[in-house]
Amino acid sequence: MNKIYQAIADLRSDFKTMSFAFTKDENEIDNAVQELMLYFMQMNQTTLSSIYEKDGSLGLKRYGAVALRRSFTSPRSKFYYTYNKYYKNIDELTSNATYEYNSHKSIYNIPEEVLEVSKYEQLEKIDLILDSLDYWYDREIFKLYYYGEGNTLDSLAKKTGISRNSLFTTIDKVRTKIKEEVE
Repeated sequence: MNKIYQAIADLRSDFKTMSFAFTKDENEIDNAVQELMLYFMQMNQTTLSSIYEKDGSLGLKRYGAVALRRSFTSPRSKFYYTYNKYYKNIDELTSNATYEYNSHKSIYNIPEEVLEVSKYEQLEKIDLILDSLDYWYDREIFKLYYYGEGNTLDSLAKKTGISRNSLFTTIDKVRTKIKEEVE
């Protein structure tokens, strides 16, 4: 297996070059290639061995190319879920923020600068609504689903032992209440 893993490591620069077809962001490329390397390490050893025995490094390169394309294009890929979803949400929050630029900045007037961020105000409203819920159960389930590590209803059901339908009903009820009160 060490021979196969060495062949995969030798293909790292090729995988980086392939990634430029999907993005020009060096950080995103590095993250995607690192995620691909982790994918190879966690892959079934029998499958990995058969790919290498059949086509050698070229087979690993082709397999890696398909996995990279899926990483960049599929919202269900681990790379998208780990990196893109998180960073795109942060980018949306910061790009929608409006800043008033003060050309005469100094250390003495920094606290007087005006910063208006409507998204953050909405998030604060949501937090207040969640805190005012009648049942702690509703609040905690909602937080687990939306603030957790990318939980789906199925994964949350497995972790908590609560049925998927019950989780959906609770989350939908809280989401409806938030929509009513925020608008």
